[in-house]
Amino acid sequence: MPLPQIKQVRAFVVQGGGGADYHDQQGYHWIDDHIATPMARYPEYRQSRQSFGINVLGTLIVEIEADDGTIGFAVTTGGMPAAYIVERHLARFLEGRNPAEYEKIWDQMYFSTQYYGRKGLVVNAISGVDLALWDLLGKLRDEPVYQLLGGAVRDELRFYATGARPDLAKEMGFIGGKLPLHHGPAEGEEGLEKNLAELIKMRSRVGDDFWLMLDCWMALDVDYATRLAHRAWQEAGLKWIEEAISPDDYWGYAELKRNVPKGLLVTTGEHEATRWGFRMLLEMDCCDIIQPDVGWCGGVTELLKISALADARGKLVVPHGSSVYSYHFVVTRHNSPFAEFLMMAPEADRVQPMFHPQLIGEPVPEAGRLRASALDRPGFGVELNRDIPLHRPFTH
Repeated sequence: MPLPQIKQVRAFVVQGGGGADYHDQQGYHWIDDHIATPMARYPEYRQSRQSFGINVLGTLIVEIEADDGTIGFAVTTGGMPAAYIVERHLARFLEGRNPAEYEKIWDQMYFSTQYYGRKGLVVNAISGVDLALWDLLGKLRDEPVYQLLGGAVRDELRFYATGARPDLAKEMGFIGGKLPLHHGPAEGEEGLEKNLAELIKMRSRVGDDFWLMLDCWMALDVDYATRLAHRAWQEAGLKWIEEAISPDDYWGYAELKRNVPKGLLVTTGEHEATRWGFRMLLEMDCCDIIQPDVGWCGGVTELLKISALADARGKLVVPHGSSVYSYHFVVTRHNSPFAEFLMMAPEADRVQPMFHPQLIGEPVPEAGRLRASALDRPGFGVELNRDIPLHRPFTH
């Protein structure tokens, strides 16, 4: 039978209290505690990421309603500016259309915004719409998204944890722990030694058989990253160094990959977007693992293309965060052998749903694992928490 058509697209914003905007936290949180960033060259913006406005946009929630009343939704970042783009521009490419036409809809959203978009905020908005569309399609067909993508290739997902306490992550059953890098080049040799001391201390706590990684969040230059990589490899058995330099510096990444010790992995892609950006990373041999965020890179429709490019070149795809939106993808791909879990508890001392409080029914790993059957509900298998205040700043 033909699917119901799309009746309306709506965009809401949420400000305050976590959720899809990881840094929109209240009070102390490890994710906001003196972590190296490109803004750390300015002392007044070094202690807190919120001080330079990383949480200023807030969460974007996109709803797509079919004319039979079924609603698909998704959450990502972008806040009010992204809501404007969804309501005033992107909605026209969906309303009155068959929700199964996701390829054509994606193409029209991307090329209609190319003159002011291509990456960043606009692609965040496109991603939110695309994810909501897949959620709607799964609900209309009474299938989980991972089945729409071809079905699971494994019975369970395995996770590494990103947070301030890899030692606790090991006790919780995760296969590895990724630490935020706390000190960047502006803090000189003293900062470099502090970074290494923290990593060495953590290695002594977790033992030799546990992965340790560093998340550098675009904060370094090639020289600093190279020196850090060599010493961290030699002194602490570092598994990979992540997003060490600016995402626009493909040439720097290619140089860094040539410079690091053989066996140490270079990873990046969290802030890259679309198949064209990832094609640059892959063709220039910039990294060993790409890490697209499905809520930022163009949604599921685009992530499938990005993954195919990587698979053809023998590269792994380990998506950045993004909870259920990446789980449904990872479980269907052989070149995505494990997933990331962001430890959203303020002290990184317990497993807490990543997009809380915005999602209801969000699955979390137990002992570092998640059964594929936990994803068996239609769509992405979660519901929107209607008890949180939603604001629809624009209509069309």
